Amino acid sequence: MALPKFTLGVEEEYMVVHPETRELTSHEQKIVEIASKTLDDKVKAEMHQAVVEVGTSICKDVHEVRDEIKKLRKNVAEIASDLGLRIGCSGTHPFSHWSKQLITPNPRYDEIVNEMQEAARSNLIFGLHVHVGMPSKSIAMHIANTMRYFLPHLYALSTNSPFWEGRNTGFKSFRSKVFDKFPRTGIPDYFSSYEDYIRYVNLLVKTNCIDNAKKIWWDLRVHPFFDTIEFRICDVPMRCEETVCLTALFQALVAKIYKLREQNMGFIIYQRALINENKWRASRYGIDGKLIDFGKEEEVRARVLIEEILDFVDDVVDELGCREEVLFARKIMEMGTGADRQLKVYEESGGDLVKVVDYILEQTICDCDC
Repeated sequence: MALPKFTLGVEEEYMVVHPETRELTSHEQKIVEIASKTLDDKVKAEMHQAVVEVGTSICKDVHEVRDEIKKLRKNVAEIASDLGLRIGCSGTHPFSHWSKQLITPNPRYDEIVNEMQEAARSNLIFGLHVHVGMPSKSIAMHIANTMRYFLPHLYALSTNSPFWEGRNTGFKSFRSKVFDKFPRTGIPDYFSSYEDYIRYVNLLVKTNCIDNAKKIWWDLRVHPFFDTIEFRICDVPMRCEETVCLTALFQALVAKIYKLREQNMGFIIYQRALINENKWRASRYGIDGKLIDFGKEEEVRARVLIEEILDFVDDVVDELGCREEVLFARKIMEMGTGADRQLKVYEESGGDLVKVVDYILEQTICDCDC
């Protein structure tokens, strides 16, 4: 049985940093303006002017993702440098305060801020979004239901935001705690079919909760406009190869679940409330904590469960051409996630958050051939 193509698209959010103060700073959309001349629409403005978002084209495999992410990071870093700025990849800035940052003038952002108020103004966070192409909406819904279980495990591998407004939060990923202030976030519910999901969306539109399904900001969603599943749970990783690894893991898990479905086999569907317990643990402890194995009904080290995932997808990675990229998860567990590495610099420098920012800036471009 040949697998569908499961094409990929990746979005990363970068922070724009002043090279002297190491604070977040507005780039006045100049990075986007300059990038548009050579990178088409792959570099976009975000709600806060200290944020730049990049997005790949549709990629046939993780090798194309790697090439595009490296190119985007390199080009955006060079444009920022020419403007006297730097870019960095961390789920939160270690010490800049959101209240000092400017909002991008845009009717859509104005509407969000008007409705969400301080929840929107304080939402100064940086994430990774991975799209995986789907053969149909019904298959997408089936896979999304199952994939919910694995979200905390991959989230633990991505943790890269231990600091917030100058404080060591005690979390490996505080980014999700900031985003939790928004409605319609977190682990999604189970839906019996795509039609069931559409009924939910239509009810929210009818009752003026949302005007379109893009205002559903779950950690995983069947995309309302593209034929993809979009994974939104991860912090933006510090290094390119970490982004490529997480992308490969999402693709491999999707392919494995599809393969099981074609063989009339399934994976146990767990309640959102249970999966949320694992998400909280992943946010707090990253890869060094324990997650719940719901089948065994016991705690298991996150690292052990991640190894089990590598075994679980072993029979699909060669066909997808992503074995090396998937197995880079072991390298992440060896060297520590972005959060682990930020905390190490923090401890070794005696709590110097400027040195943490310098480390983030260096790591952001260390493996993109800059």
